[in-house]
Amino acid sequence: MTNGPEDEPVVLVDVDDRPIGVAPKLAAHRHGSLHRAISVQLRDKNGRLLLQKRHIHKYHSGGLWTNTCCSHPRPQEGTDIAARRRLMEEMGIACGLVPLFVTRYRAGLDNGMTEHEVVHCFGGLYDGAVRPDPSEVDGYAWIAPADLRIDVQRTPHRYSAWFCIYVKDYWPQISGLA
Repeated sequence: MTNGPEDEPVVLVDVDDRPIGVAPKLAAHRHGSLHRAISVQLRDKNGRLLLQKRHIHKYHSGGLWTNTCCSHPRPQEGTDIAARRRLMEEMGIACGLVPLFVTRYRAGLDNGMTEHEVVHCFGGLYDGAVRPDPSEVDGYAWIAPADLRIDVQRTPHRYSAWFCIYVKDYWPQISGLA
């Protein structure tokens, strides 16, 4: 039984994304354990990207801008199902998603945390209302890809570590140019 979001289990994986166990989310981030994650990046019909500002009280990366949503699949939950579930929970959005890329990275974060993830990234088109959960999200913005890329390059400290990696290494997929 879990006590809070930080105690939710994440799926620990090997470098080939094969499950090898589970751990509480907070412990996995404290120890830098390799685990499975999901990210979603939405665009609208004009090509603008939907970003969220992480809630300031998140245990890491609070107050930073990032992709539309990101989280972790539950044990035995497919990454596509987890992506749709978290998109609804975080942003109040239901829409079709397609796989964009899978990546593995390790990044030191604030509060002594480390992200070490195999991330399954999904994308989609969406033009409806955005209803973010105020306990998860402090704000959101639609931004033109060219403006976003310049801002991430000039002020990377305003963005999550993983989103900076996505913009640097997966720009065509993130921006919809792929």
